[in-house]
Amino acid sequence: MSRVITLLNQKGGVGKSTAAVNLAAVRAEVLNAGLPDDADPRVAAISIDPQGSAAWWANQVRNLPFFLIQAHDDPLENLAMLNNLTGIDEVYVDTAGWFDLDPDGSGDGLGSGHSADALRTVLDVSDEVLVPILTEPLCFDPTARTIRKLLEPRALPYRVFINNHDSRDGTYWLNETKEFVRGRGWPLAETVIRHYRIHTNASNDGVVVTQYKKTGKAANAASDYYNLAAELMAAGVH
Repeated sequence: MSRVITLLNQKGGVGKSTAAVNLAAVRAEVLNAGLPDDADPRVAAISIDPQGSAAWWANQVRNLPFFLIQAHDDPLENLAMLNNLTGIDEVYVDTAGWFDLDPDGSGDGLGSGHSADALRTVLDVSDEVLVPILTEPLCFDPTARTIRKLLEPRALPYRVFINNHDSRDGTYWLNETKEFVRGRGWPLAETVIRHYRIHTNASNDGVVVTQYKKTGKAANAASDYYNLAAELMAAGVH
């Protein structure tokens, strides 16, 4: 069975694509360690985001260490098999940057149409959900709605992680964000993904986090994703 980890937040611009791609890269490095160089990757990243940001990025990378599939138009029966992909240990799913929550009053948090059905199908086969949050007040309510309307009713294991925090902004909103998350009883990853220009430029430069330079700021930027991946795997997020 393939373990399915979905990146989800109703708020756009929180870094779901970047996190999905870089976590997939880190885990592929770990899971393929010791295997022959020509061995197939043990990790896949699947995008159901119609914008295709993850797919565009993957197309720029010369030696992508995992499989990347743009699947927003795929038949639902294909998405329903994400937890049973031959030779794949882990699947990271990138979701749309914005979506309506229960626009038709159906009660399950999603409306009608293929995009809603695709997300519904992915959630049905997800083992856990990672919810990125920014240290910005405008991100708080969409995060709360995502958890309250989509995750808690489905009893899906989830973990919130703070993403793209610029240390130059100080710690006030970082601490406020942590307090907001913990005050609602949501599980919060200890690792904070800090803001680095290299994360922003990586897609254009055609690299993923495991291909950053091993010194200086690039190494520090990479370490955040290595630490987050290690923390999530150790905790099991389930």
